[in-house]
Amino acid sequence: MSENKIIATNRKAYHDYFLYDIQEAGIALTGTEIKSVRAGRVNLRDSYVQIRNGEAWLMNVHIAPYAAGSGANPNPRRDRKLLLHRREIARLQSAVQEKGFTIVPLRLYLKDNRAKVEVALARGKKLYDKREALARKEAQRLVEREMKDRRR
Repeated sequence: MSENKIIATNRKAYHDYFLYDIQEAGIALTGTEIKSVRAGRVNLRDSYVQIRNGEAWLMNVHIAPYAAGSGANPNPRRDRKLLLHRREIARLQSAVQEKGFTIVPLRLYLKDNRAKVEVALARGKKLYDKREALARKEAQRLVEREMKDRRR
């Protein structure tokens, strides 16, 4: 089994959404883009997945131009095609249309030297949900701090 090298994580998605169905998708990149990805020059913030004409597209992901590349570097925020099976795309599309979900990328990583993106069906959190999650996290930190102090 090969180890996945995580390139970028969309931490904001974990904060802003309830995540439901997580799956892996390939991503179609050009030559200089994959070199930039391997260098870790990717930003997933404010990115999302859109389904058009039966194809899934990764929107608003910033992959910085490759410094050693020629002047033919593509637009850093261009739409990139996701490689998913037709059935998977249809299932995602029906959830987005009927149930009010959106599709967000969570992580971009290298698996067997290929760029993969982890996408999830997501439903937006309300402000009180975010506050509740922060309060739970803070309470957990306090408990861990107390346990650590008692061990000393």
